[in-house]
Parts: sequence; structure tokens; C-alpha cells
Amino acid sequence: MYSCRAVSNLLRIISVMLSLAGFLTAQTDPGPRSGAPGAGAAIPGLTVKEGKFFHSGQAQFTEVQSVRGTIAGTDEGLGPRFNLNSCSGCHAFPAIGGSSPASNPQVTVAPSSQVNPLLLLNIISATGPVREVRFKSDGGVHDLFTIMGRSDTPSGCNISQPDFAGHVASNDVIFRIPTPAFGAGLIETIPDATIAANAVSYPSLAIQGHVNRNGNDGTITRFGWKAQNKSLVIFAGEAYNVEQGVTNELFPDERGEGGVQDPAACRVVPSAQDHTNYEQTQPQSIPSDSVSFANFMRFLAPPAPVSSYGNVTAASINNGRTQFGNAGCAVCHTPSMQTGNHSTLALANKPANLYSDLLVHNMGLLGDGISQGSAGPNDFRTAPLWGVGQRLFFLHDGRTSDLLEAIKAHDADGADTASEAHIVLNNFRALSASDRQDILNFLRSL
Repeated sequence: MYSCRAVSNLLRIISVMLSLAGFLTAQTDPGPRSGAPGAGAAIPGLTVKEGKFFHSGQAQFTEVQSVRGTIAGTDEGLGPRFNLNSCSGCHAFPAIGGSSPASNPQVTVAPSSQVNPLLLLNIISATGPVREVRFKSDGGVHDLFTIMGRSDTPSGCNISQPDFAGHVASNDVIFRIPTPAFGAGLIETIPDATIAANAVSYPSLAIQGHVNRNGNDGTITRFGWKAQNKSLVIFAGEAYNVEQGVTNELFPDERGEGGVQDPAACRVVPSAQDHTNYEQTQPQSIPSDSVSFANFMRFLAPPAPVSSYGNVTAASINNGRTQFGNAGCAVCHTPSMQTGNHSTLALANKPANLYSDLLVHNMGLLGDGISQGSAGPNDFRTAPLWGVGQRLFFLHDGRTSDLLEAIKAHDADGADTASEAHIVLNNFRALSASDRQDILNFLRSL
């Protein structure tokens, strides 16, 4: 016979095991919310002419680049090195301006001789996210493809891909995926002082985020995975040059590889390939593509949340919102900030319900080893959660499509005490299974 104490201890062990099993199995990511995209349109309140610049920028955002612009339906400037040939190819889902689509266009954008090695190295896949590669050894982006083997490859051009296999073997490769641009104009319009006010200590949660700043003027930067870019124009110009190889007025030099420019034979279109169109008279045709991209993103509406979807009720979503705050998630994923005064009235003094403090935080083992500005190797900007309801890939490298797995990765399944999310994740684990499910349901409503 067992003693009462032995039975009590056995029941306690069973209770703990059931609790752990509940955490592992009871919650299920509802998955990307179906239905019409709740994003992709212009922000309400634009003037007629602002709306025209939005639509013009949208058209430029979807254009496809080729080397000389001689391929039908393309514009000139691609390469010599690139990750994709259009902005909208990366920022595609659930609408133009979003993030990676379900089918990765990178697997068809270059000859198979360049694509197949990347598939074998698991750098990209047909059903995985659009990715850029950085090397931890130098922190820089190393483009996946070159213009070699294309129908418009210039005569005499002879360049090769970086040694990705060698860098994979030495654990020197990290990935980044596209960040959605929805509501970017509201983010750009939030005053520095409002963001700085979020940088307070929460000792009970071991949270102490900090701003990233522009090294030249000292103002707060806010775009990108490390909040490394100051403005949408800089964000657009840098991406145009880094991701598509198109030189522009902000980044006028071809990048080359490893700090060395590619041969002149590969650079057949004069720099800057993207520039102000001085000879045009129609107003929307005068700005450079980079400025047009910025106009599109600036006037792009934020994602619209829903009050219920599928089998998920409003009561579940509302409780999930409450538990999200109770666990401490909302300390970093700040539900809303107010924009400041702005020349575009549609952006001025408006709530930005982005669920981010726009600070960078130490994420411990989730870090990628890259420093950018005052964002250290383990730091990441708090990812805005608006639009997460229809997002397909999560975390900076797109390693998972499961929202629960993304949450658990914030502190390496409970093993990473260096992560600022560690205590909050313990709070999350301590919630009932139904409350944790409601949090997932709430997030997929955003």
C-alpha cells in the first residue's frame, strides 16, 4: 500500500506532467487568417494629389528590373548582384507591401546553376521565405545571385556567386526576411520623444530596451530588423541598391562583393541608374523610384484587425488581448503610439496601433551576431504585430510558420535567461491552456 504522502506526491507529479503536456499540445496556431487582405490600400484621408502619388509609387514598387531594360515589361539597372528583381516580389503577402509570399520567387529569378546550390544548402526553398544572406564575419549582405547566364548578360562580364558553401560550413551565415511596410508612414511620423519615452526599465520583468540612433544627427532610427534605418527614403534607397543592385541618388555606387566592385564590363548602365527624372513634366513622373517607393510605403494603410474570424469568437480575442497584457507581452509590443504633427494631415496626430515600442531588446540566443548602430549582436527591434494575423513566416530569419513556435523561440523554450523575454515567457507558460490559446487567437486577429 502507498502512504497518503506518497499518493499526494504522485498526484503532484502527474499534475505537473499534465501541465507541461498541456503547454506543448493544447495550444494551436490558428494559422494565417483567411479572407480578403486587410491591408494594401491607401491610408484614409489623403488628398486627391497625395492619392495619385500613392498609386504612382505602387506602380513603381511592382516594376521588374532587368540589366538594360531591354526585356519587355522591365526597367533598367538590375545587378550585377541581386536577391530579387522587384520590390513587390519580396513584399507580396497578403497584399503588395507585405512580406514573403507562400511561393518563393527567388527559386525562379536566376539560372538553375545559381539556384540549385542554394537549394542544396537550405539557404532558400520553393516554399520558404524570401531571404537575404549576411555573413557574421563582416555583418554585410551578400547577394544570392549575379547577372551571369541571363539573356541580357553584358559581353565580357564574368563574376561568380560568393562561396556560400564555405560560409555555411563555418557557421558564418545568418538570414533576414522582408519586413512588412504596412502603416510605415505612421511609424515614420511617431515623434522621437514618444519612442524614447518607452525606454524605461521594468525590473520585475528584466526588460530594458533602448533606442537605436542615426550616427550623424543622433535622431532615433526605426525601420529594419535592428531599427537601423531612419526614414522611408533611406530604407527604400538602400534596399534598391542592396537587394536589386540598382544604384540611386542615396546609394550611387555599385556594391560588388567583399568590398570590391565588379568589373566595368558588368556595370553597363551609368550611375545613378535611379534618379530624378528632370525632363518629365507630369508631377508623378519626376521623382526617382526610391522616392516613389517611399511615397507608396508612407501612404500605405496599416493592417485592419478583425473582431472575429472562422471559429474564433470575439470573447476569445478580447480575453487574449487581456492575457497578452497580463503576461507582460504588451510591455515591448506596445499596443499603440501617437503620431506627431505632419504636413500630410492623414498621418498627423493619429494612433498607430502597431504593437511595438520600436526599441531594440536583447533577445539572447535568438540574436544573429550582427551589430547595426547601437543595436548589438543579440538585439532586435520589437517586431510590429499589426498584420500578424495573415503573415506566413516569423522571426528575423523566417525559421517557422507556426506562431506558437515563434513565441517559444523568444527565450529558447525557457532555457535562455539572457533574453529580455524570459520572464514574460514564463508568465505565458503559467497561464491556463485556454488563456494561451486565446492569446494566439488574438494575435491572429491583428
